[in-house]
Amino acid sequence: MFAALGRFVVRRPWWVILGWVVVAAAVISLAPKLTSSTDEASFLPDSYESIKAADVQESEFPRQQNIGAVIVFQRSDGKRLAAADSADVVRVSRELAAKDIPEVEAVVPGQPSPNGLVQTSMVAMPKLTDPSDTSEQDAVKTLRTDLQQEIKGTELSAGVTGSAATALDESEASERAGMLVGVGTIVIIVVLLLLIFRSPIIALLPVVLIGLISPLATGLIASANKAFDMKADSSIQELLTVVLFGVGTDYILFLLFRYREALRAGEDPKRGMVHAVERVGEAITSAAGAVIVAFAALALSTLGMLKSMGPALAIAVFVTLCAGLTLVPAVVSLLGTKVFWPSKSWQREPQGTGFARLGGAIARRPAVWALVSALVMGVLALGALDYKANFDLATSSLPKSKESMVALKDLEKGFPAGTTDPTSVYLTSTTKDAPLTPVTTARFRKSLSEVDGVGTVSAATLSKDGTAAAFSVVLDDPPASDAAMNTVKDELRPAAHADAPEGTQALVGGITAVYVDINKAVDRDYSVVFPVAALAIMVILGLLLRSLVAPWYLMVSVALGFGATLGATSFLFTRIGSQPGLMFMLPVIMYLFVVALGTDYNILMVSRLREEAREGRDPHDAAGTAVRHSGPTIASAGVILAGTFATLMLAGNSTLSQMGFALSFGIVIAAFVMAMVFTPALTALIGHAAWWPGHGDRRD
Repeated sequence: MFAALGRFVVRRPWWVILGWVVVAAAVISLAPKLTSSTDEASFLPDSYESIKAADVQESEFPRQQNIGAVIVFQRSDGKRLAAADSADVVRVSRELAAKDIPEVEAVVPGQPSPNGLVQTSMVAMPKLTDPSDTSEQDAVKTLRTDLQQEIKGTELSAGVTGSAATALDESEASERAGMLVGVGTIVIIVVLLLLIFRSPIIALLPVVLIGLISPLATGLIASANKAFDMKADSSIQELLTVVLFGVGTDYILFLLFRYREALRAGEDPKRGMVHAVERVGEAITSAAGAVIVAFAALALSTLGMLKSMGPALAIAVFVTLCAGLTLVPAVVSLLGTKVFWPSKSWQREPQGTGFARLGGAIARRPAVWALVSALVMGVLALGALDYKANFDLATSSLPKSKESMVALKDLEKGFPAGTTDPTSVYLTSTTKDAPLTPVTTARFRKSLSEVDGVGTVSAATLSKDGTAAAFSVVLDDPPASDAAMNTVKDELRPAAHADAPEGTQALVGGITAVYVDINKAVDRDYSVVFPVAALAIMVILGLLLRSLVAPWYLMVSVALGFGATLGATSFLFTRIGSQPGLMFMLPVIMYLFVVALGTDYNILMVSRLREEAREGRDPHDAAGTAVRHSGPTIASAGVILAGTFATLMLAGNSTLSQMGFALSFGIVIAAFVMAMVFTPALTALIGHAAWWPGHGDRRD
């Protein structure tokens, strides 16, 4: 099949290229804009308590003000606020409210803090439902500018924090991150390809070709999101850039190395490309299939961000695979040997390379190499015992110099850290037309006030018919902290449920409750997505290798690689660094990337092992030869893919830095330890039994 595909592409290259241009133009012109969401609550299904609480708020308290931002006032000299200062706070708040800033419904001044150091004004904003709507962020921009004008001539300093302000600062940081990741990815690919092939044409080939398919993939993803009402996480654009360029460059390298090998064997350029597609097509397709099913497994997640991210990345990889098997061979067949210009190294294979020596060493002592590589991954995996999830993605990823972070720090000088995002507790009557009494709500409020970790509880706000009451609960700790989450999960929710009077039901909502539910959803996803992805990849490996043995030890090697990556990342960011933990969805993303992309290299290596065995070589010799021939391909692809993931660390954002390090380190482990050492060494040890029952190491 792949030989026929290769012949078709080589004979009609211009038709293939024209077809890609036409399809890309059509998709790009018709596709909607790719939007993303940072609203964590929108990612949870309706069955979780925080979402049920939000439904009560919408139905019973539709006019309840949403606190979009908090203005934090203090004296410039750091002293206690005087009566005149508090009067200035009230005046400034009224003047800001009178400016009719779009999306600002009210600016309500509060009382000074008990220690007199801080005073706040709550900025009410409508709750937005469109993830692409930036009107709240625009309002914060205007608010910040007008605020500084209004406090001139007073003894006050002020800053704006809260959800809308944090979203604005995060958006500005993400724009810089996207630019750095895009530029860094391209620079790394070009520089590394120049060093590997010493050819400017090959160095620019991935940039040009993937630059064509990137908007095509983005258009298809946007269309799929609109058709199936999926929500994309705010980091999807950076991930798409890295996946398209990283994986796309990998597949181009797989093809070019095999093409160069065919030319060195004496084949003419046209026949050499057909041979390359025939030989590497099955490996590329199987590798891409493993990546696609691993990403698609995320559709089983209960979290909307992962449910949408998986199919989006799967679409990107599928488009990349199609380009790798058609567009790339078509372009290279037109260029012929000129693709390697001005280098002449494609004409002969270098002797005595490091890969040849490594292959020889593995062939002589496979047991030693298998044991050493397993120990390296196993020791690194011990660090995974320190893994701790962090849900505060916004505040932990933003630079501390951002205004929302500075104002939040100032707020904590006088108020509980939970003031910016109070937890909402709703008490509803379960008996039709039975309103709540003042005695009932007062007793319930008192019971909430006695919960450990709770700072203050507001008086009840009754719904229009009196059958529901809302309480605003300010926690002692920051909304996304472990302490706040533990308060909601272990103290507040159990107390609210137990103390709800007979005939009523209590629901706890708000951002901290959302994080608690996300944590529960992630734990569920670990138990579902991981096994499904692993099983799907094993099926692909079994079909490719026609073996029931090889898929098992290949997945064991990938599991070791995953553990080593998680352990190293945890150690670096939480033990050596000062991060409170790793972002909560990192293990899922890392598992799928390391498992799926790591399996790419395993598939390439084991396919070559089978090919060498079919040539009549014994298992040890087959392992040595496979490392000699496939080592340069895997090493080059691994370095480039790891380099592209590492560009995420340029963003100046701790969340993307964690992701960038974890994925790049995982690829290094997958390429240089797992695929290049552990897999061939273990296959040599197992021998012919590795291919049971299909005997894939023998000629048909």
